[in-house]
Amino acid sequence: MSPSRQIEPDPDGYPVRGLAQTFRTGSRLDVHIHPWAQLVYAVSGVMQVETPHAAWLVPPTRAIWLPPNMPHGIEMRGTVAMRTLYLTPVDPEGRLAKCRALEVAPLLRELILHIVRLGMLRQDNPEHERLGGLLIDLLAVDETPPLDLPLPKDPRARGLAERVLANPGDERTLADLAKGSGASLRTLQRLFFSETGLPLEAWRCRARMQQGVVSLSAGASVTAAGLEAGYQSPSAFIAAFRRAFGVTPGRYRPS
Repeated sequence: MSPSRQIEPDPDGYPVRGLAQTFRTGSRLDVHIHPWAQLVYAVSGVMQVETPHAAWLVPPTRAIWLPPNMPHGIEMRGTVAMRTLYLTPVDPEGRLAKCRALEVAPLLRELILHIVRLGMLRQDNPEHERLGGLLIDLLAVDETPPLDLPLPKDPRARGLAERVLANPGDERTLADLAKGSGASLRTLQRLFFSETGLPLEAWRCRARMQQGVVSLSAGASVTAAGLEAGYQSPSAFIAAFRRAFGVTPGRYRPS
């Protein structure tokens, strides 16, 4: 299915526009494109953002940068208060040419909310020009640890990926999850490695780590976050988390 072109406010003459929307849990923005870059952020709730090549679970401590004309869909998990920014093509140095996850530090968060309150940044306003320059500089910082999940293209492997993403903490074996996919587990393992660069087992572990970060960001204890991610003991979750991100789960809990 080809992406639709979503209609947003026309940003001609305005390099940045802000938009505030609230969505109920389960709401979905189907795959669409637009000619502007977008910063996908929510002050509350969790979003699952998908492009043709990757998927992210996005808690309020994170945002996703989407370059212009990038097909993407968004699914809401819980009530989501989205505060998103649309930007006309900028960044001649190419620092923002790729989709990426960003850690939303307090300064970036307040800047996003301020621009949303303003509604837009005008090109003929020096103060707005300075705000736009600061925004681009903050967006161009190094990306956060790898919270993206590369997605396979083969429909059999993609179906399995979507089942795992829907419930990362599912304790069933991969063999059980593979049933009904139209391919053997061995074939799916080969497809995942060739199309995502990750062994299937490592891909599932990263999906679980995504869920762990989301739970921790929402204030869950390390034990609760581990259970939601499919780990029966805190020590196993902490060890897997440290292998994935180089830090302990406590790093992602609200201070």
